[in-house]
Amino acid sequence: MVEKGLRSDAVKKGVDRAPHRSLLHALGLRNEDFDKPFIGVVNSYTNVVPGHVHLDVIAENVSKGVRDGGGVPFVFNTIAVCDGIAMNHEGMKFSLPSREVIADSVEIMVSAHMFDALVFISSCDKIVPGHLLAAARLNLPSIFVTGGPMYPGVFKGRRVDLVSVFEALGEYREGRITLEELREFERVACPGAGSCAGLFTANTMACLVEAMGLSLPGMAATHAEDEAKKTLAYESGRRIVGLWREGLRFKDIVKPESLVNAIIVDNALGGSTNTVLHLNALAKEAGYELSLKTFDELSRRIPTLVLIRPSGEGFMVDLYNAGGVPSLMKTLRKHLNLDVLTVTGRRLRELVEEFPDPRGTFIRSPDNPYRSEGGIAVLWGSLAPEGAVIKLAGTPVQLRTFRGRARVFNSEEEAVEALEKEDFTVDTVVVVRYEGLLGGPGMREMLMPTSLIVGRKLVERVALVTDGRFSGGTKGIAIGHVSPEAYAGGPIALVEDGDEILIDVPGRRLDLLVDSTRLEERRRKWAPPAKRLESRFLAKLRGNRFFT
Repeated sequence: MVEKGLRSDAVKKGVDRAPHRSLLHALGLRNEDFDKPFIGVVNSYTNVVPGHVHLDVIAENVSKGVRDGGGVPFVFNTIAVCDGIAMNHEGMKFSLPSREVIADSVEIMVSAHMFDALVFISSCDKIVPGHLLAAARLNLPSIFVTGGPMYPGVFKGRRVDLVSVFEALGEYREGRITLEELREFERVACPGAGSCAGLFTANTMACLVEAMGLSLPGMAATHAEDEAKKTLAYESGRRIVGLWREGLRFKDIVKPESLVNAIIVDNALGGSTNTVLHLNALAKEAGYELSLKTFDELSRRIPTLVLIRPSGEGFMVDLYNAGGVPSLMKTLRKHLNLDVLTVTGRRLRELVEEFPDPRGTFIRSPDNPYRSEGGIAVLWGSLAPEGAVIKLAGTPVQLRTFRGRARVFNSEEEAVEALEKEDFTVDTVVVVRYEGLLGGPGMREMLMPTSLIVGRKLVERVALVTDGRFSGGTKGIAIGHVSPEAYAGGPIALVEDGDEILIDVPGRRLDLLVDSTRLEERRRKWAPPAKRLESRFLAKLRGNRFFT
């Protein structure tokens, strides 16, 4: 019979666990280790992803902290997709679904080995959210160590990042830079380890993890190659043992109010629209209610206080130098829910008073914002009855009301080919459909078409609307997550070339200006397209294996 005590006693206590202890001795455990908490260190190290290539070292520092704190660390890995490498080909169909595989794999490892508490180490787009879903599902004492941003590169005296290279492709197509310059650009844009240097999805999610109180203060903006990251990793390892001793579980930290705090910080930062997907999924996993209306209501009253690429010319290093997420949260303290707990064991109300005031002017005050609204808006209308999302922070103010003629494409590849070759002389709404979760399948990000629009200087003439989604690096008039998606028979499936589309961001409208009678005629003739060639894994998407 297993004695009462630690969760991990199920695999290490009692006479009948002699075989189990034998295997644990093979790992180097000593007799005294069996009285300590077993800490799972969930690492996503791989040398395929720049944001993760250093996480083996981070895990070593976490493990040392766990040991010094009185626990026994066990490191295991989860998969990690690099969205930049997967962009604009079939590989991107696997990115968003990987989030669920990651969550499932963590649940399997933790449940099979009965760990008492968890440290989550990750950096990039779907991996941080996958770890969040697992943490909510397991509801054990948990702390997050995000791997940190990459420093920007330098090209001809200006700071650049990965998105700069995507945009440079458009410049090359227009003849504004040579092939040799493009080659040099690609060599210098990503100078080392870390998540891409702007405020794209990876760094946005790291900021939101910190805003929810799941990582130690200062974690998100401390760069991957900064020695301070190793110190934070070590302290996180020590702290997880404290969380276990205090009995503080994931859902003691992450309450509905914590999610609202994350959305507030997201809006003040002008972060990625992918956060709408990830925070909604997290709320669902935790059993909390969260609606699209919450995102939009907060966007209307939370001002934009920071401009980081792609919304401005700043980088994550500028946020770090200004005081990071702690200084931003201190600036926002009148808007935040301050009674929530954090992994420090203290409430945000106590911490925020100790956070440093912003250094310099990079983080503005709410009385002097860059924009009076936040970074994300939700649109509804005849083209998006169930909503669509636009990144306000990346949309020029003068273009927030836009009317154009539809140019319809049934895949990203078709749209990219047209954007590379065609001239767009009139206001055009490029509609890319059958790229949703079911239609893609996989809901690909579309950084290539939006970057071509920017690189070819078409921002004032071309908007892009899709039932797929966008990279956090997107800017211009880019509306994604159009629901219902085309494959499910949403109105976006009925759009034809030449139809007029109205984008009214102030009015939160996205409308197809076609008579309802004509739309009904089209619907009677419509049928979902033949299934594209899929892997067995992706085929599960259409069997409702994954979220919608």
